[in-house]
Amino acid sequence: MDTDICGPSMPRVMGCATEQIHSSNMGWSPVYVADNLAVMSIGFLLPNVDDAVIWRGPKKNGLIKQFLKDVDWGELDYLLVDTPPGTSDEHLSVAQFLKESLIDGAVVITTPQEVALLDVRKEIDFCQKAGIKVLGLVENMSGFVCPSCHGESVIFVATTGGGIGLAKEMKVPFLGAVPLDPRIGKSCDYGTCFLDEYPESPASKAIMQIVERIIPAVSFS
Repeated sequence: MDTDICGPSMPRVMGCATEQIHSSNMGWSPVYVADNLAVMSIGFLLPNVDDAVIWRGPKKNGLIKQFLKDVDWGELDYLLVDTPPGTSDEHLSVAQFLKESLIDGAVVITTPQEVALLDVRKEIDFCQKAGIKVLGLVENMSGFVCPSCHGESVIFVATTGGGIGLAKEMKVPFLGAVPLDPRIGKSCDYGTCFLDEYPESPASKAIMQIVERIIPAVSFS
């Protein structure tokens, strides 16, 4: 579920940007990109993909509530909620509307440089104050993978300890670091699965290791 109301990129990333939402007596039907994977985003509701969404908080809150109550999700194993950076109306709405559903937790993403860590500290503090368990911290763009030689180079120097240092400081688990592979951007642009296309990439291996660390924390019986 894409709750980035003003910058909905999930339809493009998931390769379903041209799809449309259909309504039935059960509510809105999400877009299925696989038999077991559905997507819902305001991007599907815009007349033009380049239209700006200029909404104040109450209108954003109302749409997120609709996504949770009026979408025919069927029987879910997991509901993954993608939020915009920061701590804004979208985050407050998700925390409020899903409070009774017992949120398993949040995965927080950062990059190594301190200017990013400044904001991520606030996001972790938000989760803790809202009673949302932080499943862990992921450091994105922790290095650069050369597509030719597959070697890794450090681009963003972790001057204050990076993701590992922040995880220790805030007492949250460190789930792993994902190096920057230019082909990730290409996969997002074309809506293809990076993990399937480039399983040999250090970034793919890092992502799969992170997933394996998250699964035990959200497993259901």
